[in-house]
Amino acid sequence: MKAVKILLLLLILSSCKSKWEKTHPVVENITESVYASGIIKSRHQYQVFSKVNGLIVSIPVTEGDTVKKGDAIIHVLNETAKLNTENAALSAAYAAVSANTEKLNELKVNIDLAKIKLNNDSLLLVRQRRLWEQQIGSLHQVEQAELAYKSSLTSYNIALYKYNDLQKQLNFAAKQSGKNLEISTTQNSDYTVRSDIDGKVYSILKKNGEMVNTQSPVAVIGEAGNFYLELQADEYDIARIRLGQKVFITLDSYKGQAFEASVEKIYPIMNERSRSFTIDAAFVKQPPVIYPNMTLEANIVIQSKEKALIIPRSFLLEDDYVMLENKEKKKVVTGLKDYQKVEILGGLTTADVIMKPAP
Repeated sequence: MKAVKILLLLLILSSCKSKWEKTHPVVENITESVYASGIIKSRHQYQVFSKVNGLIVSIPVTEGDTVKKGDAIIHVLNETAKLNTENAALSAAYAAVSANTEKLNELKVNIDLAKIKLNNDSLLLVRQRRLWEQQIGSLHQVEQAELAYKSSLTSYNIALYKYNDLQKQLNFAAKQSGKNLEISTTQNSDYTVRSDIDGKVYSILKKNGEMVNTQSPVAVIGEAGNFYLELQADEYDIARIRLGQKVFITLDSYKGQAFEASVEKIYPIMNERSRSFTIDAAFVKQPPVIYPNMTLEANIVIQSKEKALIIPRSFLLEDDYVMLENKEKKKVVTGLKDYQKVEILGGLTTADVIMKPAP
């Protein structure tokens, strides 16, 4: 009976002892980083929208095609726009100053005739006044000559006014009709959806014969072969992220490999729904084959240190305590942390043995 009790006691002691893991601090490198998720995007990637509503009549490109800035992506039915443009062209031609030279020439003839009569009446007035000064003729004749001169002067001024006024009207009508033609031509060009960049067509979101509107995208275009990372970082970590920090990413398409990037832009507004900030990062060396919208996981390196005193993070109690081998809790000063390790700045040496209770 006594032997059985001793055996049970040994088993209990052995069981209790097995619940405690032991380790000691070691000197090695440590890197502190923050986690971010994200996707790969093409440089200058954007969704293409139509400026008008209508029916697609042709799509001259397919996914994977490279395009130049201004190349057509989609053609929308525009018969009404064509007719409006033709009508505006007719109006512009009719209102052109060159098409109304006959009207101007007619008024020029009237001006010339009025000027001839004015000169003639002026000479008659001067002659009549000289005669009157010599007591030849009558005052009534002088007055009649003055009246004829004033009438000719008025007629001449009216002829000039009519000519200048017609010229202004023609110039205004020509400019107005020209602008209407420009507007109509621009509206007509809106029925052809074009690329804004030199790039690659990554997606066509509509089919021939479907309707398009100004609210829904019709295609996705971006630079060919030039990609960057769009990351989402938690608001609790954003204050520690800076431009130029290293980023190490992993992709499902490249299992077991990590690729280096660098933070190039931090957007200064938080997404209220996800409570995260958007960060752009550029590849240091781009993977050989990648595509837009591939998902990734990233670690943004905040700081790193060589030859640091390190313990497993799981051995840390209450953030700044450890359990010594003699079951004594000891306060420590911590430094850098990653997901598995923590730096000890004070309170332990490599000779110390620490313990971690089993969960």
